[in-house]
Amino acid sequence: MPSFAHTLPLWTIALLSLSISACQPTSIDASSSDTENWSCHSQDTPFSYSACRIRAESLTDGRYSLKLFWQQSESAQPLLTFDNLMTTLPDNQALSFAMNAGMYNKDYAPIGYTVIEGKELKSLNTKEGGGNFHLLPNGVMWWDKSGNVKITESNALNELLAEGKAQPWYATQSGPMLVINNEIHPQFKPDSTSLKIRNGAGVCDDGSIQFVNSDEPVTFYQFASLFKDNLSCPNALFLDGGIASALYAPSIDTHDKKEMGVMIGVVENKE
Repeated sequence: MPSFAHTLPLWTIALLSLSISACQPTSIDASSSDTENWSCHSQDTPFSYSACRIRAESLTDGRYSLKLFWQQSESAQPLLTFDNLMTTLPDNQALSFAMNAGMYNKDYAPIGYTVIEGKELKSLNTKEGGGNFHLLPNGVMWWDKSGNVKITESNALNELLAEGKAQPWYATQSGPMLVINNEIHPQFKPDSTSLKIRNGAGVCDDGSIQFVNSDEPVTFYQFASLFKDNLSCPNALFLDGGIASALYAPSIDTHDKKEMGVMIGVVENKE
């Protein structure tokens, strides 16, 4: 017995197919880069690394937002993973890319200045101490409500805050600074032998913000040189390294499953 479709003219079947297709719900696909505004890629020189960039202008028109994420709103428990983060996003938002954002303690709480949606969750840490965070100068990646992103040395930001000249909507403090006003951190040595996986962020001359994760162990000097010489970022900040480095970039098939503290990510807002 012939099917119902076989009894219809071909043009009718085509129209029915188009109508059905138009009624299907559309999904938000974060795996495809919007290359006009943001993109992710992998490179082999000067060493192997993965990077995601977004145009600074794209953060000011409402379509894209740069955000920090830490706790689940209903329980105040750390989100811990990119997968958990994505479950908290509204249906009209998609995570384009993300990475870990700064250092944290055993409870996954940030150890440096942290501001989320204008609320200061951790005060600015200008103390001396051991470890990478206190390899001074360290710094803060922050942006105001309009999405104007800056990376500022911690003491300089402390002065701006005291004078009311900085009003962070989001902020994450880490250390050390990688590049400060187009100069590599003074304590980094070209002949260093300390090789680690490292990740960081830079605000760059081409009007972009770059987020980089090394895919092989590198020295601080090599990592800072990438931001200064290859990416032309006058200011760049180390976020973390080793087992704490994590990247979510589905457009280049990268989705780390590690647990972490605060995360930083670009969200696309759909109408």
